[in-house]
Amino acid sequence: MNDISRKLPVPLDGGALDIAADKRALLRDLFPSVFTETKNDHDELVFSVDFERLKAELGAFTEVFESRRERYGMDWPGKKDCLKTIQHRSYATLKPVPEESVRWDSSDNLFIEGDNLEVLKLLQKSYYGKVKMIYIDPPYNTGNEFIYPDNYSESLETYLAYAKLTDEEGKRFATNTASEGRFHTKWLNMMYPRLYLARNLLTEDGTIFVSIDEHEIENLNRLMDEIYGESNRIATIVWKGATDNNPTRVAVEHEYIVCFAKDISRCPAVWKSRVSDAKDMMLAKYEELRPVYSSPGVIQEHFRRFIKDNSESLASITHYNLVDNDGVYTGSRKVHNPKPGGYVYRVEHPETGENCVLPANGYRFPEERMKELIQQKKIIFGDDHTQIVQIKEYLKDFEEKLSSVIHLDSRAGANEIGRLLGNRKVFTNPKPYELLAYIFDFQLDNGDILLDFFAGSCASAQAVMDLNARDGAKRKFIMVQLPERLDASVKEHKEGLSFCRDNGLPENIAEISKSRLRRALDRYSGEDARQAELTSSDADLGFRVFKLDKSNFRRWQQIGANATVDQIAEQLELHVEHVDPSASQEALLFEILLKAGFRPTAKVETVEMADLPLYSVASGALLICLAHRITKELIDAVAAAEPMHFFCLDSAFGGNDQLKANAVQTFAARNQGREKASQIVFRTV
Repeated sequence: MNDISRKLPVPLDGGALDIAADKRALLRDLFPSVFTETKNDHDELVFSVDFERLKAELGAFTEVFESRRERYGMDWPGKKDCLKTIQHRSYATLKPVPEESVRWDSSDNLFIEGDNLEVLKLLQKSYYGKVKMIYIDPPYNTGNEFIYPDNYSESLETYLAYAKLTDEEGKRFATNTASEGRFHTKWLNMMYPRLYLARNLLTEDGTIFVSIDEHEIENLNRLMDEIYGESNRIATIVWKGATDNNPTRVAVEHEYIVCFAKDISRCPAVWKSRVSDAKDMMLAKYEELRPVYSSPGVIQEHFRRFIKDNSESLASITHYNLVDNDGVYTGSRKVHNPKPGGYVYRVEHPETGENCVLPANGYRFPEERMKELIQQKKIIFGDDHTQIVQIKEYLKDFEEKLSSVIHLDSRAGANEIGRLLGNRKVFTNPKPYELLAYIFDFQLDNGDILLDFFAGSCASAQAVMDLNARDGAKRKFIMVQLPERLDASVKEHKEGLSFCRDNGLPENIAEISKSRLRRALDRYSGEDARQAELTSSDADLGFRVFKLDKSNFRRWQQIGANATVDQIAEQLELHVEHVDPSASQEALLFEILLKAGFRPTAKVETVEMADLPLYSVASGALLICLAHRITKELIDAVAAAEPMHFFCLDSAFGGNDQLKANAVQTFAARNQGREKASQIVFRTV
């Protein structure tokens, strides 16, 4: 192609919408991993659909797909089992634990104790497309043991035994040590299904940030490319947090934070934040100098000295070193047009009366805008007309960009834990919440949800609290943490074990996580100097605790041809009474909420209809009756209330099939002529 043809506009495609191409684009949004590069008849690289892989993604594993040779890379041993694991539905539940929560009745924050794979499956209905940002700090695969399983027989039952929620001997989840084979593949098998399921929870403009070190950075990027799409890769942030004085060939003093978007086209083109510690530091100094010195010139002299003495801390904004009566400012050459073809007009110098030098590519905005800036005293003129004018930008208006390199001492994380938990080293290398708050501020706005399903020390939750304390917003968090047992024989566990014993807590990591959250909340609600701001903003200073457990509703199991009489009798007994008799009304309520697609933080009220108690969820959108007897009067009253969903116990019909059939007909009649989306959904459990 010659230079002239490059400058020609792309010709208009006179055809109508390419339906097939449009459908492929939609398919790629849903399943980016099924698209692969192939060559067409013209030897050009094009994207084509791997239909065998697509079938597998939809749960249909063909012989062709099963027979494909697995190899290291993005077809590592065990990957097909990962896809099957993703397809396996969860029949677990999240049991509410108000007694371990803080401000249960009012909080929208969640702490979920359980295996994160199972929890992610349970959140699919309630939080599909609702989470603005995911941050995780997963095991780095350094050769030390980690607790998450890759054995696909290890399911809810294994977790319940491990967490001592069943009568079985407690089991230990699968491990991954440097001495074991399939070192990288075990880590990939652990991460793949979790990252896959997490993507579903993101909003269309949502992002995911993953902390990692050099051991798995390459594999993590490949995984993310496959699950999120290479085109949605945003950046890899380098966090310089340590000083390595060990006798090694290279001093490794950094970690990585990999960032991907769910759909990069939906994300803002520029990420900026008005929150900046450096800006706050400089503004505080200016406010300190202003009442002492009356002359802007004298203030500027002292201010520049301050910048010089603190240049490392203020590195990103040291150019804000000028002072006038309106504050601290900088001059910027942002009048230049970045490319040839900018605006051309005259700008007269106020002293010489001559026209100022025109930027090489012209001005980047029209003459009317220039006149407005001059009138607002936002244009800086040089000593004479031989200098190009600059725009005056005040420090108070500075917006920081997210840097690809972050300098923050990693010891800040351990120091904060020490302050909260009594100078105990209960976590190994916890992330500083200040690091996470810095990143989160570019992503999370008022009402947005952050999910961290490797919660650990819950630094991410404290980062959300800190941002809310700064601006009075109501960002929300969901923390998920495995109740990893503390072992006295493991050196890193001893401090945590001591903390749990001293405080009468069960001896696992999740208990320490909750303790950190409670004590951080105490600081923001009581001791923190910003208490007045928090109170006035009606801040969410609490969290609800839920624990992964088996369902309160027993399922009918398929019985094989060789089933024993006892097995058949057991299933028939379950069919008669399938509700766990030990389950509380609250546990039944929240399981129904979750499986109906409502959030476990939804507002629940108790109401009465036809002399029977009901739970009204989300202002009547969902009505739940857990009474042991249902009447025709109740069915009529509920139908007249027109909720979106109505649930009741199947056993409440007392074997009266006529009453049950009439209930179905009552709701069907009410739904007559309605769009499907506005019809009442009636279900029994």
